[in-house]
Amino acid sequence: MNKPAAGFSHADLSRGEMLQIMIGLGLAMLLSALDQTIVATALPTIGKDLGDFEHLPWIVTAYLVAATALTPLYGKLADIHGVRVMLLIGIFTFVLGSLACAVSPNLTWLAIARAAQGAGGGALIALAQTIIADLVSVRERGRALAYFSVVFAGASIGGPILGGVFAEYLHWSLIFWINLPLGLAAFFMTYFKLARLPLRRHPHRVDIGGAALLVIASVASLLALSWGGVRYPWGSSPILALIATALAGWAIFAWRTKTAEEPLIPLAVLADDVIRNAILAGGFGLGTFVALTMYMPIYFEGALRLSADQSGLALIPLTVATVTGAAVSGRLLSRLRHYKAAPLTALVLAFVALLIARRFLADLPLAALDALLAIVGFGVGAMLPVTTVCVQSAAPGHNLGTATAVMQFSRQLGAALIVAIMGAIVIGAGHGALAAEAAAGADVEALRETFRTAFLVGAMFIALCFFFLARMEERNLHGER
Repeated sequence: MNKPAAGFSHADLSRGEMLQIMIGLGLAMLLSALDQTIVATALPTIGKDLGDFEHLPWIVTAYLVAATALTPLYGKLADIHGVRVMLLIGIFTFVLGSLACAVSPNLTWLAIARAAQGAGGGALIALAQTIIADLVSVRERGRALAYFSVVFAGASIGGPILGGVFAEYLHWSLIFWINLPLGLAAFFMTYFKLARLPLRRHPHRVDIGGAALLVIASVASLLALSWGGVRYPWGSSPILALIATALAGWAIFAWRTKTAEEPLIPLAVLADDVIRNAILAGGFGLGTFVALTMYMPIYFEGALRLSADQSGLALIPLTVATVTGAAVSGRLLSRLRHYKAAPLTALVLAFVALLIARRFLADLPLAALDALLAIVGFGVGAMLPVTTVCVQSAAPGHNLGTATAVMQFSRQLGAALIVAIMGAIVIGAGHGALAAEAAAGADVEALRETFRTAFLVGAMFIALCFFFLARMEERNLHGER
């Protein structure tokens, strides 16, 4: 059972100090969460201003690849050098990358700067969650994580709106300039107040070879998933080469993990029933949510004839319900012995909601469809704090940062995989043209049929999320197994 450091508790901090730490961690999480939503609506303006539309996807891909690939390494380094110093390095790197993005004279520079930004962003969410685990008792941790879910809701709702306003009425560089005051505030609030926390360091060694293999495998996987069916056909030579590289990289990484004296991701972390099943449940659940937020606007605009801004507003029920589910589940986590019952029930309802949406899609008005999506969001949200707290509670104290980072890494990789699968259904294999035609008033029923398939696949992923969460051992989070 993982607990805050011996001899220390949040009671040693004043209410004001606790509040400042939580605000600082919230700002760190906001930097990462906001960066993934604020850029999307500004992409057309950026491409026009810099005169390069062909390489525009690199703005998204460069950040995603760097942030995802480096997350486990940050976790390992946090266990060696202390989580506070690694979080500060992550914030500082992210702010410098943001500055480089804001002054980019061309798209090549911007893509490189986005990779640097992602190199810092890989630390923010995982290490902030690790600090929460160090600071807050298990009984209170679900509630704390539920509060932070508001950050992600605000980023999901406000990010696209803010990015659109900056790009349309001011200048697209403001989507990066805004990170400077937010980042500096997060840096100084965590720099001073987190110094009060005891330093948790352990004599680990960094497996450089394993880290390199993980980066290669992750980068190849993410590039294949991002480009397949969009930039290149799935059967093309570049995609097949990336898939082969990814498979080889993962295979060698698995061998390295089994044979290295101290692997980057210890076998004890991966072998734990709770950690393994919680990670898989989180990946399938969060991936389904991310895919719905990305592709539902195509249905809203193509079949329901909503404008772009109306489509964004139509996503709010899905996002808000996810936050609500996390808040409710987080509070119940501290009160119930059988804490899996609530998220498992919510996931069953999410599964049923997607099947209803598939069956009656042609007859569903916007309000009814939004209600069903809200049920799905609530189910995913209810699962998230439970899996996070269970992973952190099951991990040995000397591997807390590693376990938390592996969990975040798996969620990001799972989201990329499911987004790619859903993208192949919705916009791949000619469906991108189908969506465009539907938006112009052509075959709406064909677009509906595409989304019926997407909802069925989404229901299957929710079922997998339920399966792994049900398999996860329900240990007593308050001191007993």
